[in-house]
Amino acid sequence: MSPSSVFACFFFLVLVGAPIAIALGLTGAAAAYFAGFPMVLIPTRFFSSLDNFSLLAAPFYIFAGEVMNRGGITETLITFAAKVTRWVSGGAAYANILASIFFAGISGTAIADTAALGKIFINGMPKQGYTREFSAAVTVASSMIGPIIPPSVIMIVYASVAQVSIIKLFIAGIVPGLLLGFACGVVVFITAIRKGLPKGEIQAVEKSGGRLAFESALVFSIPLFIVVGTLSGAFTATEAGGIACVYALLIARFILRTLSNGNLIGALKASIRTTSSLYLVIAGASVLSYVLTVTGAVAGVRDLTAIFSDNPTTFLFFVFAVLMVAGFFLEPGVQVLLLAPIFLPISRSLGIDEMQFAMVFLLSGTMSLMTPPVGICLFVAAQIGQIPIGRMFVAILPFLIAQLAAIALLILWPGLVTFLPNLVN
Repeated sequence: MSPSSVFACFFFLVLVGAPIAIALGLTGAAAAYFAGFPMVLIPTRFFSSLDNFSLLAAPFYIFAGEVMNRGGITETLITFAAKVTRWVSGGAAYANILASIFFAGISGTAIADTAALGKIFINGMPKQGYTREFSAAVTVASSMIGPIIPPSVIMIVYASVAQVSIIKLFIAGIVPGLLLGFACGVVVFITAIRKGLPKGEIQAVEKSGGRLAFESALVFSIPLFIVVGTLSGAFTATEAGGIACVYALLIARFILRTLSNGNLIGALKASIRTTSSLYLVIAGASVLSYVLTVTGAVAGVRDLTAIFSDNPTTFLFFVFAVLMVAGFFLEPGVQVLLLAPIFLPISRSLGIDEMQFAMVFLLSGTMSLMTPPVGICLFVAAQIGQIPIGRMFVAILPFLIAQLAAIALLILWPGLVTFLPNLVN
């Protein structure tokens, strides 16, 4: 099968309603069959792709995030963020962004961020005078911080594909994640000047200042514990995920006493579903990626990028553009599994820093979560706020442009990404 036939097969399966994992696996199997490969290759690649110690970290972090979310921690973080920003015009919008930064240190995914924070902000901000579209747009845009600030599930997947340090990726994501938040804040600031935005706060839970500060400090200690523990060599990033689960359970169950038996069971079920879906996508994409690589189907892309041999910056902008277009059809995880193996060898041959390339790749791919027709976060927010997708996308455009500008800054000034991970031996 030619590359065009392979991708046509994949998109046809997606359009007829096949799950992404099934579409990837079937397309890979079809490509292997027409290439004359022994079909025993399919189950072999399917299962061997999951035989990776780094991937064990994913279910741990997913479960830890579910425990903290279902344990009522989301409301605590929102209330804390709202108290910090209540004095300024657009206070609730800034609180939305700040809460996303806090929540990113727990969930590690943008979808969880949108769903958890959206229920409160998208329904609460209009009561203070914000439009429903603006409220949803801030929520979706700020949720892009979720997969970038550690811990991050997508970074674990990327680390397994690129064979790079998970902890270095985690550290490299701190400044870019904050930069995305700053970009959202700039849009809110300009909107407040041009249109005027109300002051005030959203109080998601009734708690005294001392109690609120204590509980927030406990939550903030989780990502700090993960990073400090792994940097010190006390445990690996994968082991840190298991310890984070125990830590989250102790806090939510015995210290805060906000996690009921029913919520604990719900967290387990949700974590199993999310992990299973993730692993199926990884396995299916592995089959397709292997066949495309072995048959030389991706050689054309590598030949095309040869024109950037003397200009790594131009190559990064090219990758940025390709991923933005791919984002209209593929979610970030699939982009990592299919496109990272194509671009990584070229990036390394050009001498581009591993962490800079990783952040540009991951941030560019993450933007697909808020662009139609695949933008899952866009649809989640639209469903919560009962907003037509067209109006949602118009409202989110200023935030999208600001975040694209932030990615461009990371391309032009690699030190924004590299200075923190370079401190790690």
